[in-house]
Amino acid sequence: MTRLSLASFKKWFTTPQTTDYIDRGNFVNVQIDAIGVGLASAAAPFLPVYLTRLGAGTFEVGLLTSMPALTGLVLSIPLGQFLQRQKNIVPWFSLARLLVIASYALTGFISFFLSGHLAIIGILGIWALATIPQTLVAIAFSVVMNNVAGPTGRYELMTRRWSILGLTTTITVILVGQMLDDIQFPLNYQVMFLFLSLGGLISYYFSSHINLPDSEPVENHAHNFREQIQDFVRQISREKPFVSFTMKRFIFLTGTTLAAPLFPVYFVRTLNAPDSWIAAINTAQTAILILGYFLWTRISRRYGSRAVLLATTFGISFYPLLTGLSHTYYPIPLYAGLSGIFQAGLNLVFFDELMKRVPVQYSATFVSAAQSIQYLSSILAPFLGTYLSNTFGFTIAFATSSVISLLGFLLFLNEEGTLSKAKLLFHEKLRFHG
Repeated sequence: MTRLSLASFKKWFTTPQTTDYIDRGNFVNVQIDAIGVGLASAAAPFLPVYLTRLGAGTFEVGLLTSMPALTGLVLSIPLGQFLQRQKNIVPWFSLARLLVIASYALTGFISFFLSGHLAIIGILGIWALATIPQTLVAIAFSVVMNNVAGPTGRYELMTRRWSILGLTTTITVILVGQMLDDIQFPLNYQVMFLFLSLGGLISYYFSSHINLPDSEPVENHAHNFREQIQDFVRQISREKPFVSFTMKRFIFLTGTTLAAPLFPVYFVRTLNAPDSWIAAINTAQTAILILGYFLWTRISRRYGSRAVLLATTFGISFYPLLTGLSHTYYPIPLYAGLSGIFQAGLNLVFFDELMKRVPVQYSATFVSAAQSIQYLSSILAPFLGTYLSNTFGFTIAFATSSVISLLGFLLFLNEEGTLSKAKLLFHEKLRFHG
């Protein structure tokens, strides 16, 4: 039994067999970095809950989602151009990640000196500053992981990484949920944020040891800002598949992001869910991700990425609607678990499909463009969600979220070639079984 467990554990840190591109040292560093990020990620779902318990409203909780988006919309493209000029972006990636995770420590620390509305303002101020390294991480992450994985190893690498991250987060959230109920508020949250921020040190050490070859910096020969913008737009617009995919993804993510800031407020104020149940909801959603990643990797090998894209965008669209129709918190962990299955595939396929459409030599530039479009939905959608919930109630807001997400699914479904490929696959299976 022990030998089997050790073998299974070592297998997680073994280079995937489907590709010989991935360097084993890089692969191990990426996976152990995920443990550090997983520890810190366990604090993320409790941050809006903490603000809510301090007295923050839906608008202030919504700022946690909208502030990174606003900063990203403004700085994503300039930071992408900055990274494009670097020979190696790994040092920037690891340092930016450390700064983001350190914001949890600052959240816990400042709470010892401020209370009530001042604490809310202070915490929002910390996370407003954190949006700068957050934007850098969002761009650098895709570029670094794509360089580590190569053109054929993205599903394998990210399945292992996100599974380890999810397992770490799940175990930590379970322990945190119990601790929050056993220690008096607000000390319980303060201790949690300070302790979990230690994951940033693990992340920094191993992510900074990812070894990628230096790339040739791309020089911009534009003479002024106007020419730079024109060159950027011209460069992006030439890649039609990239533009098409990012626009469809924008619609879909607008739907899912609309509901994001509503969940913690709905759980606390409408369903009166205790911290232990909120932890259970987050645990259900993250725990099932581990199985989901391996499930969708197998499905992608058999049916292709397009099947994963359609199934996940369709399935996850119903989570907000089911939540909004619930009048008790008891079924929410089940809905969250089902959502987690589809979320696992969505994470994989969105990353894979995006990087397929990104020219390798201009990765930072194109990823920053994709991020800026995603940030735009993250700015508009939370405010729309809070407006709908305040005006018409949570049920209407959650239903609107599901409808917009389903519209995104339909756009992917009608993408050129999708239906014909699906029909061809169906007829081939009929002939095979016939």
